[in-house]
Amino acid sequence: MIPIKDDNPTVTLPLMTVLLIVVNVAVFVCQWMLGPGAEAFVFRMGVIPWELTHLTELPHLPASHKSGLLNVTTPLTAMFIHGDLFHLLGNMLYLWIFGDNVEALTGHGRFLLFYLICGLAATTLHVVIDPNSTLPMVGASGAISGVLGAYLIRFPRAKVHVLVIFFFFIRIIRISALFVLGFWFLMQIWSGLGTLGISGGGVAWFAHIGGFLTGLVLVFAFDRRERVRVVRGAGWR
Repeated sequence: MIPIKDDNPTVTLPLMTVLLIVVNVAVFVCQWMLGPGAEAFVFRMGVIPWELTHLTELPHLPASHKSGLLNVTTPLTAMFIHGDLFHLLGNMLYLWIFGDNVEALTGHGRFLLFYLICGLAATTLHVVIDPNSTLPMVGASGAISGVLGAYLIRFPRAKVHVLVIFFFFIRIIRISALFVLGFWFLMQIWSGLGTLGISGGGVAWFAHIGGFLTGLVLVFAFDRRERVRVVRGAGWR
């Protein structure tokens, strides 16, 4: 299932959501312009669990791959870097569809803080699960997962248009956010459990799980429900 849009309009302009999308796209363009140097950029700015747990850079890295920055800064910088174009587009699609409503609940500045905290929590769980990984983790997925968690709590009955592709069956259907995001989260758990004990590259499933769970809880401290007109039938009641 690929979400396309939701039937949950807001009355406020999602300035921070748009700004985050612009920044992520701009960073990716700069990264792409580096050409062969893009890999070194990812190693310098991405989260490498081993470096965080040992508080030093990986030994024997080429000079071009060393940042000279404190290792504790990478959980922030990694949130704005993506592995490839599809990684970027997928993340930005989810942020665009679900971010505006959560931003309307929290307000612009609080939404940015919420987003960053969810991203940091996502990184934390990833590092706890695989503390000796020497591969960089990048992407906004963890922070956006927090946005999805908040959306699920406040707008579970909102209708989401999703593209369903099953062999020759291709159709756009409207289903509740509770089903779309609940199914998405179950897939993250299933995939994450399947990777336990396996080292190597791939999707940081536990970062998604950590961000989502953080968003589920953190929304209660960050939202201001009086700021937004919730569409009838979008909430729990």
